[in-house]
Amino acid sequence: MFHVNFSFILSAALVATVFFSPATVLAHGDVQPQAVDTTGLEPIGDKWLEVNPYVGNKKAIEIGESAYTQNCARCHGLGAVSGGMSPDLRELPKGPEGDAFYLPPTRKGVIRNGITYMPAYEGLISQEAMWAIRAWLETKDAGE
Repeated sequence: MFHVNFSFILSAALVATVFFSPATVLAHGDVQPQAVDTTGLEPIGDKWLEVNPYVGNKKAIEIGESAYTQNCARCHGLGAVSGGMSPDLRELPKGPEGDAFYLPPTRKGVIRNGITYMPAYEGLISQEAMWAIRAWLETKDAGE
């Protein structure tokens, strides 16, 4: 006698839906970076700085938190608490050493084997916005 295991069929259908659904495939797709209003910050100019000029700047930290939430949290986690998809930015060293790790991928993005792991933000958000995000990140500690 032929026996149909409906539980198995339902489970297989659910797995197929999750793994082959366009929503899953595109969940981490292209998302337009959001503009960042840096009004109130001292302008930096065209020359890229190597060290964050906004460390401890309350206005920069406020702007940075908003900019991070709009542009970075979808991959790096709300409140900078990574869910494992992308690096936990709270673990960057503080000060110039961390700035050296932070700025290049933020500006130029990260591409490995032709796959974009992080988009390039240079030309999409300003240097002031990038450093404001970094100023906010420096207020976060791993394990919070």
